[in-house]
Amino acid sequence: MQKKLTLTIDAEVYEGLRRTIGPRKISKFVEDLVRPHVIHPDLESEYAEMAKDTEEEQEALEWAEMTFKDVARETE
Repeated sequence: MQKKLTLTIDAEVYEGLRRTIGPRKISKFVEDLVRPHVIHPDLESEYAEMAKDTEEEQEALEWAEMTFKDVARETE
């Protein structure tokens, strides 16, 4: 569901948005900029979903173990 929002901005900024983004694309542009600052994903459930992929988890574990071995060699 979408909601309408009225913003007040400087006329020069508005004209720059119209020239650069286009008159019918400003809302999408602003939403894309703002979204990561106000919508926070549920990381716990996303990580739990990722953990269900046992093949991918095994590959990640193997990669991590190899990385640790490489780091251990560098400090010797």
